[in-house]
Amino acid sequence: MFALGTAALQLQPELPTAVTVVWVAVALAAAVGLAAVLRGRGRAARLSLMAAAALAGFIGAALRADDRLADALPMAWEGRDVPVVGVIDDLPQAFGEGVRFTLAVESAEGPVPSRVQVSWYRGRDDDSPLPRLLPGERWAFALRLKRPHGFVNPAGFDYEAWLLERGVRATGYVRAQPAPRRLHEDAGGWMTRVHRVRAAVRDRFLAALGEAPYAGILVALAVGDQRAIPAEQWEVFRRTGIAHLVSISGMHISLIALLAGGLVNLLWRRVPTLVLRLPARKAGVLAGLAAALGYGLLAGMGIPVQRAAIMLSMAAIALMLGREVAPSRVLALAVLGVLLVDPWAVLAAGFWLSFGAVGAILVLAGGRIGPAARWSAAVRLQLGITLATVPLLVALFHSFPLVSPLANAVAIPLVSFVVTPLALLAMVLPWDLLLEAAHWVTARVMDWSVLLADLPFALWRQAAAPGWALAAGAVGAWMWLLPRPLPGRAGALLMVGLLLGWQPPRPAPGSFRATVLDVGNGLAVHVQTATHDLLYDAGPPYGPLSDAGERVVLPYLAANGVARLDVLVLSHDDADHSGGAGSVLESIAVDEVLAGEGAGFVPAAGVPARACAAGEQWAWDDVGFQVLHPVAGRGPARRNNDDSCVLRIAAGGGSLLLVGDIEQRAEAGLVRGDAAVLASSVIVVAHHGSRSSSSPAFVDAVLPEAAVFSVGYRNMFGHPHPMVWARWAEAGARNWRTDSQGAIAIEVDGSGVTVNAARESAPRYWHGR
Repeated sequence: MFALGTAALQLQPELPTAVTVVWVAVALAAAVGLAAVLRGRGRAARLSLMAAAALAGFIGAALRADDRLADALPMAWEGRDVPVVGVIDDLPQAFGEGVRFTLAVESAEGPVPSRVQVSWYRGRDDDSPLPRLLPGERWAFALRLKRPHGFVNPAGFDYEAWLLERGVRATGYVRAQPAPRRLHEDAGGWMTRVHRVRAAVRDRFLAALGEAPYAGILVALAVGDQRAIPAEQWEVFRRTGIAHLVSISGMHISLIALLAGGLVNLLWRRVPTLVLRLPARKAGVLAGLAAALGYGLLAGMGIPVQRAAIMLSMAAIALMLGREVAPSRVLALAVLGVLLVDPWAVLAAGFWLSFGAVGAILVLAGGRIGPAARWSAAVRLQLGITLATVPLLVALFHSFPLVSPLANAVAIPLVSFVVTPLALLAMVLPWDLLLEAAHWVTARVMDWSVLLADLPFALWRQAAAPGWALAAGAVGAWMWLLPRPLPGRAGALLMVGLLLGWQPPRPAPGSFRATVLDVGNGLAVHVQTATHDLLYDAGPPYGPLSDAGERVVLPYLAANGVARLDVLVLSHDDADHSGGAGSVLESIAVDEVLAGEGAGFVPAAGVPARACAAGEQWAWDDVGFQVLHPVAGRGPARRNNDDSCVLRIAAGGGSLLLVGDIEQRAEAGLVRGDAAVLASSVIVVAHHGSRSSSSPAFVDAVLPEAAVFSVGYRNMFGHPHPMVWARWAEAGARNWRTDSQGAIAIEVDGSGVTVNAARESAPRYWHGR
């Protein structure tokens, strides 16, 4: 109930006011008082305590959130250069253009939050490496900061929530002038010294293994730093369900405790003087707990590590006191402990998966399963955990691996009892042979995992389901885990089937839905009719290793149950429109590509690609699609923006105009040709609102009800230009923008046009703060 109260707070669009907090506190006191009065009266007293726990979780999380949000960068200070002195307090992470780290701010010439995430980039013409950064170093920087901001798309990753949980209240980058200065080489506390040890282990592992492909996995198992694992390996983990093995979790913590405790127990009992002072069993318990906590610190104390450490601590206390504690109570205390430390843990997938998996183990191995061979019990346990986590995986990731039992059958014993011990031993003994052996075994595990991941049925993809379907699937999964004589158990799988068979509703014939995704300063628009799907542009790249196709478009399509695109339209070859096309073409079936400027820039993917040309028309489900520009056969435009493919989509209730980056010259040509066809209910404004587009004549020809600007937060171009913004508003359009409102959803049906914004449809109290 404490966890539910905490989770309820995290779903609020705004934090409760001071008056609301007072009333909740009064209700909490009343519930506690009622429980005290009803003590010993069974159900009524328990219900009072449950209500008190839920209220305590809610009010505690609210007070913590209010305190954290108060540590903010004022809007007026965004984009300024601020001199800051601070200490690096985590593991710096190198990336293609520089290094990224968290800075604990000690002093600043302005109202800078206490923790900021900083990127230090090399100069454009400077190939020299940046200084090697270590945790605990004190530096003086000039930082240009902005408030936490991320993309907000339906069923997408909430970067602002991720930053909030980690206490990062601003992000920014290092300015070249004045030059950064290292003030002290070791100015941090004891935790930064732990991070230094972690950094030393990570660097030694990577140096010893060189270009070995799975070095990042061994680093993750040793010190919990997963950032050296490349994206393609994470995809294998996702498709096979073995990601938990490279995340230091209860299995690894328990293994360390078992090895250390067993060794101390064995040695302790051979020294009579020690045994007379403290029984060997208790000495082993204390040693195991100390080793587990030490390993947890080296691992960075993530949520699964916290859970395991708290559970081991409870069990150790019970053993030291000579008492028995039910495993379910230990698990409940671990939930309480994690949320007292971090009330935002309920926003993390690891919280639900970690506690859900352990809960399933307790149900399956709680003494209610009849005798069975060890291998049979192990198979049942793995299948039970897989079934129990299906609703969670569908809710969190919109997919689950069907090959997980096969992958884990090989990976769990090898990683747990061979790879992890070798990696941990290599932390103590600097023998490269240990790392080479661990890497060889890891490679065999990955060979098997890649084989399974490549199977066409490896991953079940499931559209984002409503709450009732998720609840039905969760109840069904847990009913199946209960003892066989339970009435109605046979219907449990039917409830899971309701979840897995659910599909999101599509537009009716004669209607369409378009979503302008929040991809930053770029463009990606998904258009859906009753039976067809079109993607107009695929968003920008986000560096050499990531792009909008991978990070935004594909997760959005998966959450909406889209497994195939009938047409991918790439308006022109600017990176902010076509940068994500490669990821899309590699990961989802596409029947055809239409491209402005011809098809020469389209990534090779074995998909037919042809030039977009004015006059082409087609209809899907009583929805018309018409290409208005460019005109076939004419020479190339002076600027490639004017070669953008312009597409108009029309149904009975309204129309949508997609114009890419056309500028005023192309707009003038469209107005001269057939201005009447330009009239549309909604337009995605050309060139993100640049003043080189949206001429007065073009605006007058379109005269939309709504104008959508796809722009990045505080983008360097200043899009949208205030003059352009005002011009569309003066023409009678309501203006929408993705940077402040998130993805923009446009529904066109027989009743007209409806426009909604993601940040307004599902607001959270931390958005924009």
